[in-house]
Amino acid sequence: MSDENKPAIIGAAPEGTRDPQSAARAVREMFTSIAPRYDLLNHMLSFSVDRLWWWRAARTFDGILERPETRVLDVCCGTGDMTFALRQRAGGGSAQILGTDFSHAMLQRASSKSVARTGLRWIEADALRLPLPDAQFHLVTAAFGFRNLADYDAGLREIVRVLRPGGECGILDFDEPSGLIGKLYRIYFKRILPTVGTLISGVKGPYAYLPASVERFPAPEEMLERMRRAGFNEATWTPYTFGIAGLYRGKK
Repeated sequence: MSDENKPAIIGAAPEGTRDPQSAARAVREMFTSIAPRYDLLNHMLSFSVDRLWWWRAARTFDGILERPETRVLDVCCGTGDMTFALRQRAGGGSAQILGTDFSHAMLQRASSKSVARTGLRWIEADALRLPLPDAQFHLVTAAFGFRNLADYDAGLREIVRVLRPGGECGILDFDEPSGLIGKLYRIYFKRILPTVGTLISGVKGPYAYLPASVERFPAPEEMLERMRRAGFNEATWTPYTFGIAGLYRGKK
């Protein structure tokens, strides 16, 4: 089947799901099941490079984070690592930072890690239906969670909705690198990572789903076009670590 005749991908579709609603339920259940070991496995399976990615993405928005009374939203925040990176980059400033996720178990872990950090709030919410007013935030981020949305375009439109005019978004997520690095990456990502992740977490599904979700996610060129259609201009993609991950950036 040619690319022109392939059905358009709406969003994440874990094995066995039939529609966006069942896909969303499956994603929530998967992340809830691995919440107790999520941080340990993230750092171990990425050799702690994930910490560098969060820090680098947050640093990109220093100019926004340093402004007085900046309002920041981190969607699909999981256990809060990107949210904490944003708080650290904001320093002692007055930035108000809100993290949202639709997995209660993940938010519980984020909240337990944030005791010593001020200026953070957490809300349990679906990124496709945020219980937030229009045009409220100067910056919206998503780190390794946007890929799991059941509808990518709806997710982008929701980010545009809650951003103020001139506000920016940053979506940090995986990609599939090319060349020799890509071949080695696929061996690790599709064979070794699922085995190790399943062994340590005791849960099979999520770590088999991870490489499939990356393979399904739009390539950078397509993702940038989707961002432009949703209402972003100046849409860019900056690859990190040989293109294994990267930052999508856009302005409303």
